Amino acid sequence: MQYDEKRLTRIVATDCGSTTTKAILIEWVDGEYRQTIRGEAPTTVEAPLNDVTKGVINSVQELEELARLKYNNPNIRFMENGEFVIPRKGDVGVDAYVSTSSAGGGLQMMVTGVVASMTGESAERAALGAGAIVMDLIASNDKRMNHEKIERIRQLRPDMILMAGGEDGGTIKHVVEMAELVSAADPKPRLGTGYKLPVIYAGNKQAIGEVEETLSNKVHLMITENIRPKLETENLGPARDKIHDIFMEHVMQQAPGYNKLMTWTMGPDHESVPIMPTPAAVGNIMQAVARAENIEVVGVDIGGATTDIFSVFTEEFVFNRTVSANLGMSYSISNVLASSGIANIMRWVPFHIDESELRNMIKNKMIRPTTIPSLLEELVLEQAIAKEALRLAFEQHKEFAVTLKGTQRQRDISEAFSQSTSGATIVNMMTLGLLVGSGGVLSHAPRRNQSVMMMIDAFLPEGITRLAVDSIFMMPHLGVLSEICEKAATEVFNKDCLIYLGTCVAPVGRNKPGKLALSAKITLPDGTVFNEDIPYGELRLIPLGVGEVAKAQLKSHGGTVLDKDRNKELEIDLHGGKVGIVLDTRGRQPFELPVEAEARVPLLKKWMKELKAYPEEILN
Repeated sequence: MQYDEKRLTRIVATDCGSTTTKAILIEWVDGEYRQTIRGEAPTTVEAPLNDVTKGVINSVQELEELARLKYNNPNIRFMENGEFVIPRKGDVGVDAYVSTSSAGGGLQMMVTGVVASMTGESAERAALGAGAIVMDLIASNDKRMNHEKIERIRQLRPDMILMAGGEDGGTIKHVVEMAELVSAADPKPRLGTGYKLPVIYAGNKQAIGEVEETLSNKVHLMITENIRPKLETENLGPARDKIHDIFMEHVMQQAPGYNKLMTWTMGPDHESVPIMPTPAAVGNIMQAVARAENIEVVGVDIGGATTDIFSVFTEEFVFNRTVSANLGMSYSISNVLASSGIANIMRWVPFHIDESELRNMIKNKMIRPTTIPSLLEELVLEQAIAKEALRLAFEQHKEFAVTLKGTQRQRDISEAFSQSTSGATIVNMMTLGLLVGSGGVLSHAPRRNQSVMMMIDAFLPEGITRLAVDSIFMMPHLGVLSEICEKAATEVFNKDCLIYLGTCVAPVGRNKPGKLALSAKITLPDGTVFNEDIPYGELRLIPLGVGEVAKAQLKSHGGTVLDKDRNKELEIDLHGGKVGIVLDTRGRQPFELPVEAEARVPLLKKWMKELKAYPEEILN
């Protein structure tokens, strides 16, 4: 339900993370929504407190204390007797309280399908979009023996299972076989005792009867619409909604204190607002912003153990999310080395370093995950690793965010059961309007210029792309807030959540080093004109502040183009930010660095100097 600004003038939102509960206060200030105060406290879902609401109360008490100081008003209170006062009465209470959660490890799921790269992938997209961590995908054609699949289901103990498979009216044999595997495993839930594991069936409707007969005595079975009713149609909404419902009704109720927390989250009419998994809430705000501004968006959250990529692409604002569970900057940092290889990390280091020294730094970070770089050289190495983690996570995302496999062409049964990849990726960097980074290495880099450098080098944006970072990882709060007031969520997202860094201009295509690549005439708001013919393989940084707009006349040369329509000349407004406008003529398709260190290191130093990424002394 959506409320207007007259009903919502003071809102509290919390995100109950695995270690920290973060609270923010959103208020109606001078005709617009602003995030005014934030507080945090340790999450208390585990022993000795075993009650998530204690952490919520502690974080909200910090909000109250800061609000009293800010407004010099000792009467401000949001809660009384351990409960939110809704709707508020003058200084006491709030108009709405909303929350997200990834405490207790978040929502952990398994999915099943008949063909891994078809119904299996669709089930995975539904689960990931609903905010789940997908522990495993089990399919008829995944080459494991049945006893191995049964053992896997028993070992993992997910919060729920999503079963898909078959188009409506098709054969039911393989769908029923998957149900028999789940039944044989007799799976138990991760949390709680004495209740059956929730299983959602979203496959061929002709198989419902046999699936019910096979599973109804072993699990808590729920039926929803088929995820792939036809080969060329993907219908993820009903399954995602059912996952949210079960997350609230079954999983959350088993976690300590969540029963009480669920009675607190509500709007001004005492209407309950469901608690959302943190990643699903991030997806919500991404979609809300894409719709509101009619742009395509990519967001990344790089953490210590995992890297989440969110994207909203195409005219229908198709949302995809991937979790790279082995790519992170502390606990999983050794996996980044193993996945990328030492050479790919070394290619971003602008000085000569022994490989063993880099390996030691990575291992030390893994065994001491909370440490931060104390030397400038260590910071440069960590940011080189971050570029590779982001690159690899984005490549995985592009492989997952695809058109549907097998549509609009003839297929035989051998192809249907093959492990071939899905359709073409829907990720088109030429149409991307906004790239948002979050996570410590991006949001808290010592210089914002470093965040710009990491995002451009890792994602290789094409054409004209705005860059931003999430200041305090506020996106989950705003995602669940968009359920009751999209206006508040999008206004705060643009004004307080995002720190705009600037705009990247990157002509795409091949050229030769030293040849003319881009002619740029950029008129800044103060009348200053930047006018230069830039050779291929260069970077230029033009300072342009937050909220400022420059008029640009751009012309690409050689085999490069500037936008999805393959224009070689554009007149366009470029938006500034904390860093400014970056003109990147280093080419794409593919982006290549010299293999030999003697050629590569001077080039890296030149680019990093231009971007003002690091102090001069390390680059001389």
